[in-house]
This record gives sequence, C-alpha cells and structure tokens, in this order.
Amino acid sequence: MTYCLGIVLPEGLVMASDSRSNAGVDQVALVRKFELVTQPANRVIVILSAGNLATTQSVTTQLRENLGSGCVQDLFGAPTLYEVARIVGDKLREVTARDGSSVQPYGDPTGSFLVGGQIMGESPRLFQIYSAGNFIEATLRSCFMQIGETKYGKPILDRALNPDCPLDEAAKLALLSFDATMRSNLSVGMPIDMLRYRTDSFSAANMAMLTAEDPYWTSLRASYSNGLSSLVQSLPPPPIWG
Repeated sequence: MTYCLGIVLPEGLVMASDSRSNAGVDQVALVRKFELVTQPANRVIVILSAGNLATTQSVTTQLRENLGSGCVQDLFGAPTLYEVARIVGDKLREVTARDGSSVQPYGDPTGSFLVGGQIMGESPRLFQIYSAGNFIEATLRSCFMQIGETKYGKPILDRALNPDCPLDEAAKLALLSFDATMRSNLSVGMPIDMLRYRTDSFSAANMAMLTAEDPYWTSLRASYSNGLSSLVQSLPPPPIWG
C-alpha cells in the first residue's frame, strides 16, 4: 500500500508521497514513488504512483526514456498538462495490456497516478489517473486528490484545507495528513518525498525528503498531538441525557 497526495491552489502545488512498498508482512521495501520532470523556465511535472510497483515503474521508466525523443509520448513536447495526463494514461494502458494477463494470477496488475505541475502558458493543474487510463482534473471546489491508502488522511484535509490556504499552510496540512495515515496504517511509511511548488516559479528547488528523524517532522507531529490533546481537554463534557 502507499499514500500519495496532491493539492492545487492559486499559490501553487503541494505533491507528496510515502516510500513504503509491501509484498507481504516480511517483504517491506523503501521505494521512491515520486517522479519529477523539469525543463528550465518551461515546465515542472510531478508524477506520483500507487498500485502494482512493476506496472507503475514500467510506466514512469518508459516515459523518462522518451524525454527529448520527439515522439508522441515525449513529456517535453506536451503543450498542456492535460496532454501530459493523457500520455501517462495511454502508457498505463499499454503496460497493463502487455503484462496484465500474466500478472493477474498472482495479484492485481493495476496502478494509478497523480499528475501535477505547470507548463508555461497555463496555471498549475492536478489530475488523477485511474487504472483504466482515464482521468479527472482537480478544481478549486475540490482542490486535493489522493491515491492509495486515502481514508485516514482525508478528514483533516476536508476540515482545514480550502482554496484560499497559503501554500505553506497547505504543506503543513499535507504532512499532518501523512501523520494520520501512518498512525493508522503500517503499510504507509517514511520517508516522505514532497514538493512545494510556487506558481510561475518553474523551479523544483523546494523539494524535500523527510525522514522519521527530521527535526521539523518530529516537532510538527509532537506539537499537533499535544495541541489536539489540549483542545479535547478544554471542550465541555457532554450533558447528562435522559
């Protein structure tokens, strides 16, 4: 299992993924699920992946091999992020069609992706690509998307995230969403790869890999836990009903 999260706001994007891959309780590995494609002053593209690791790695590896080739699946040549999402979806269909029937007897061969970023001439955009290769786009009415183990990290985003959030606040909420997920599901784990992308910067300089020992991460978790406990203690008890 995995957890990947994308947030799109007028100020920019937050894209984050965990690194744990499970093939049984005694086969746990750390795998990067965060693919970054950049062109100076032209585009920043992030592809986050969940699902069958062989499938998703095959998709991202082939897309990276196509960079600069001029072929129809060259992400450097895509004029819009919609076209990037279409290319990723098409490549997912190709890989699934080739390998799916062979993998099916041993497990689920499918994968899914979040594709976010900005191409010159557009605002930042965010897409979720389903295992069938089709996709939807995030809007300011629904400004975040998740794939993988989504249920534990969703409540805090539903409560606190809105389109007017500053980018730094959205990044904090993203990390707290990961904290909630990892507290409730051992199949999601550190490190977290996260990009905080500011609109029109066309820079991936604000990219980080947070380990379990990262000072900011440990401070954020402790402060949130202590603050939540204090808040609950300050709330009035329920009345005596009946």
